[in-house]
Amino acid sequence: MSRKLTDSWTLGGVRVSNRVALAPLAGIGNWFVRLQAKRFGAGLVVSEMVSSFAIHYRNERTCRELLRIHPEEHPVSIQLFGHDPEVMASAAERVAAAGADLIDLNMGCPVPKVCKTGAGAALLEEPSRAVALAKAAAHGSGLPVTVKLRSGQRPGDRSGIELARRLVFEGGVAGIAIHPRHASQRHTGAPNYELARTLAEELPAPVLVSGGLRTPAQAKLAFERTGAAAVLLARGSLGNPWLFAQLLADGNGSGAREPTRQEILSELDWVIERAVEHLGAERGGRYLRKFYPWYLERLGLAHGRRGRELLQALQTAPDIDAARALLRQ
Repeated sequence: MSRKLTDSWTLGGVRVSNRVALAPLAGIGNWFVRLQAKRFGAGLVVSEMVSSFAIHYRNERTCRELLRIHPEEHPVSIQLFGHDPEVMASAAERVAAAGADLIDLNMGCPVPKVCKTGAGAALLEEPSRAVALAKAAAHGSGLPVTVKLRSGQRPGDRSGIELARRLVFEGGVAGIAIHPRHASQRHTGAPNYELARTLAEELPAPVLVSGGLRTPAQAKLAFERTGAAAVLLARGSLGNPWLFAQLLADGNGSGAREPTRQEILSELDWVIERAVEHLGAERGGRYLRKFYPWYLERLGLAHGRRGRELLQALQTAPDIDAARALLRQ
């Protein structure tokens, strides 16, 4: 039987209604970004990367803002990063208490400030520690644990593929999310979907694939070529939640229409309201500066003098009301 993106499946015993998920987006994937993906059809949503140490030591802002879960976004996975198994177990227990359905561990972030702590992609070179972290998260939370990782650190390196095997067979993780680019590539270059296919065929746990999925055609191709259980939409969904609906419109990624200009503006207004609800007017206004370019791109205003002037005006608007006035114009 042919697989469809609209097919339901289970991840660690958690039922997921379809095979299109929101990937963890560092510094972005808070509750309302995840809720937005859910509104447009995502079957599973994953939080932005959260420090296990910040949770363990009860950092007030981290626990209040990054562990906030909206009742309509389930099933939801909270992504943790760190290098200490004991701290990870403690943080995972707190995440479970916050209402998460799953825990995802970041073992692929290439950012130096994360790697130098021994977390993220640095764990590709410490497989025993990585396995211990996965076991600790499961023990502390009682929840299914998945791991997101890269194929390796540098060209030709396949340490992430070998680590994925150990995490499943020794660490008992419920699933692997693979970004089949090496860490030094960051987000450039073509993903190696054949590596993802190797894992999907070999491992008894589901494999989710991410990387380079900016259009329905790209996501559909990755799903078909890798045999992955699901696709994870990341940067391609920024300012474009319609990508979820387009992939799910007919089960094969060739369905829904593009949004109208008014629909884009209405959605940005929804985002503005949620940002104020989440952070307050002052902080929310600053936070939204990273969102405006994504929506201007959807409006066809990413390039040219008019778009540059509007973006500059939005980025320097004194408050939310002034930004909204600019958008109404």
